Amino acid sequence: MQIHVRKSSTILLVAVGIACGAAAIAAQGSRIQRGEELAPVPLRMQGLNPALVREGSYIVNAQGGCNDCHTVPSYAPGGDPFLGEPEQINAACYLAGGARFGPVTVSRNITPRANGLPANRTLAQFIQLMRQGTDFAQGDTLQVMPWPVYGKMSDRELSAIYEFLRAIPPINPRPASCAPPA
Repeated sequence: MQIHVRKSSTILLVAVGIACGAAAIAAQGSRIQRGEELAPVPLRMQGLNPALVREGSYIVNAQGGCNDCHTVPSYAPGGDPFLGEPEQINAACYLAGGARFGPVTVSRNITPRANGLPANRTLAQFIQLMRQGTDFAQGDTLQVMPWPVYGKMSDRELSAIYEFLRAIPPINPRPASCAPPA
């Protein structure tokens, strides 16, 4: 009888593990699907991992609030939800930077450069920036970017964000129309 109980317990544990795994996959699948729906710009997927791109879109557009600082102005004319308008992200300036924080600090353009690297950073540099706040441009620690929060993300989540940034259209140089409102 003890052997039967052990087999039953093992079977039960395996069944619970499978159910939990399936629930985790379903939840992640919905993030990936939702990420595709949330992308405010056409995505260039060639050579990229589509699941990571879409998961990154979900993180950037539904959780991270990256648009708030890295797109100026954040919303297209007539699309500002804070004014009671139906939301429409400013795709023409999407993540091209330019928000001013005090007299000196300006949010960076994080769109890909000609070499395909977001903000001209490798994945390793991006992860270092997100985990340690390394400002590669000025050799200091980023003071406005909420890297202490984003740095708690998993390697997969940070890789997904990076892959999404690789997929968005480059905006270099930043057009004059991507300027802070007066």
